[in-house]
Amino acid sequence: MSKERKTIVSITKEGALPLSRRGLLGAVGAGLTIPSLAMPALAQGSWPSRPITLIVGFPPGGQTDFAARIIQNGMSAALGQPVVVENRGGAGGNIGTEAVLRARPDGYTVLAANSSSMAINPHTFPGMTINPLELTSVGLALQSSLVLCVHPSVPAKTLPELVGWLKEQPKGVDYGTPAAGSMSHCAMELFRSRIGKPAMQDVPYRGSGPAMQDFIAGRFSLMFDAASVVAPYVKAGQVRGVLVTGRNRAPAFPDIPTAAEQGLEDFLITSWIGLSVPKGTPAEAITRLNAALNAALADPSVRERITGQGDEPGGGTAEAFDAMVRRDHARWGEVVRANNITAG
Repeated sequence: MSKERKTIVSITKEGALPLSRRGLLGAVGAGLTIPSLAMPALAQGSWPSRPITLIVGFPPGGQTDFAARIIQNGMSAALGQPVVVENRGGAGGNIGTEAVLRARPDGYTVLAANSSSMAINPHTFPGMTINPLELTSVGLALQSSLVLCVHPSVPAKTLPELVGWLKEQPKGVDYGTPAAGSMSHCAMELFRSRIGKPAMQDVPYRGSGPAMQDFIAGRFSLMFDAASVVAPYVKAGQVRGVLVTGRNRAPAFPDIPTAAEQGLEDFLITSWIGLSVPKGTPAEAITRLNAALNAALADPSVRERITGQGDEPGGGTAEAFDAMVRRDHARWGEVVRANNITAG
């Protein structure tokens, strides 16, 4: 059992999920507090009166970390208090999610909620009992289509050509994933089921970076990942994009057709990052956080940076983001069960 897997088990067994002595000391050392039993009351106009912690459940450098840091300054300006990004990587985002679930519901601890950790992990981590749906949604920061890419050695430039090639391989083909049970993994299994289940085997990695390096080296044939992740490699000709999973072509890839354009209907997949807070957070704090997020995303330079790397700026209401979270949670649960996908 890997070190990461041990961590997962330790945080998910027993329904009450009590913090271990080590975990409690770590939480206190990081400045987190244990939630009170009662909803905190806010004095009129008093919030926020101190810095806000924005927890990212992944290491620096990834899409979720990018989303948190690109809205950080704009939200700080709108709120009149610093927004401090804190990376709590591990267990596929579960450690960061649990930290926010256990935080005091006063608006000062916010999660950069990732689609994989919110909508997929509850179905793919065996024994997991923390429930991301217990968090309260604040708003959508950004979203991204996935891109199905192939190695240049694969003699297929369109979806029909790729499907034909996959079905002609007697020993099957390998595909890469940033992690077992990730959105990339689930998307590929959904794709495989939609094209007749040709023989394909997943090769999981610890993150998109290592996976892309082996992909470029030709150690596997194809992979799904977020547009922002694959953009530099597609533009450099190191991998070839075959389809995008959005409703429309991605601005970063105007020459790559959508799945629907190539005959694969109802294959819309979006990776997203938004903001969530502990259940019981006062409405005033949620309203102000949502307004600050929308203000940050209204900055043309922020929008340009988001679209420049292949993503789409978010925004909108807390209710709209909550509907997105719950819709994807239900959808990916069906995919995971139908294809027996696990994170281990």
